[in-house]
Amino acid sequence: MISNRTFLFDQPHTLLQKVVDQVAKVVVGKRDAIEKSVIAMLCGGHVLLEDVPGVGKTLLVRSLAATIGCGCKRIQCTPDLMPSDITGVSVFQPQTAAFEFRPGPIMNPVVLADELNRALPRTQAAFLEAMEERSVTVDGVTYELPKPFLLLATQNPLDHEGTYPIPEAQLDRFLMKLSLGYPEHGDEVGMLEQQLQRRSPDSLRPVLLQEEWVQLQNEAATVNVDESLREYIVSLAGATRRHPDLRLGASPRASAALMRAAQARALMQGRRYVVPDDIKCLAVPVFAHRLLPSTDALIGGRTPQAAVEAAVASVPIPVLRFAAVR
Repeated sequence: MISNRTFLFDQPHTLLQKVVDQVAKVVVGKRDAIEKSVIAMLCGGHVLLEDVPGVGKTLLVRSLAATIGCGCKRIQCTPDLMPSDITGVSVFQPQTAAFEFRPGPIMNPVVLADELNRALPRTQAAFLEAMEERSVTVDGVTYELPKPFLLLATQNPLDHEGTYPIPEAQLDRFLMKLSLGYPEHGDEVGMLEQQLQRRSPDSLRPVLLQEEWVQLQNEAATVNVDESLREYIVSLAGATRRHPDLRLGASPRASAALMRAAQARALMQGRRYVVPDDIKCLAVPVFAHRLLPSTDALIGGRTPQAAVEAAVASVPIPVLRFAAVR
């Protein structure tokens, strides 16, 4: 039993649903992707959006940033983009005979790295420290990033012209990988109507202030995860490591990411405790992009997503051991 906890918000789930509803006014017909993006951001995770051009990836990121009251900077990744264009650079000032740091766009609460896999690998690496350490180092000096710091990156499928694969170490730093897909017929008609009404992310009013979002992130981290559910998460990760179709299974970082995501989903559902469904519905977006299929799986067209689904189906669902949660 959990008790004697002080929470800053009486009904955080109502605020979080308002965030989803607000974004859904602009991003039509993609409520599941919106909810999962909010979950990832709520636990401080980064999101990778992979899809064909023109389905609303950039629109989703801008709408999320506007709704949670955070400034958003967009970095258009191209082959000529340099690491200093992301992190910032030290500029010599003749008046003071000293170097002055001019921060790059990474020094913002929400950063959109558009078409990340069009940047050269050395430029992609400029995001690594920021994603893991929440800081950037320029000329030997480390600068802390704001709170919250959320990186939402888009990428085109790898078979598109002019793309470079994102290294496994960097993929592992993304909490979730999501895809929007083409809209349904009715949703696309609604999208055209919104174009006529000139509805855009700039028209959205913040549901929360930046400081309040940080407080909600702290509350999500306090959601109870029963020991049996922690064992369940590790068992799911272990099942991917033993799966014959995978040559690289889920890392310990992936296990921690799934637990944090489950905590955030529970809070969105109005609970202060995690249940197995929180874990099961997030296992694929948290795990699949971190896994490498075997050669036989590639030839046979079997995907890492299918391997995660098989792991979820094979690992027994635990019985919760706590009696009640308040």
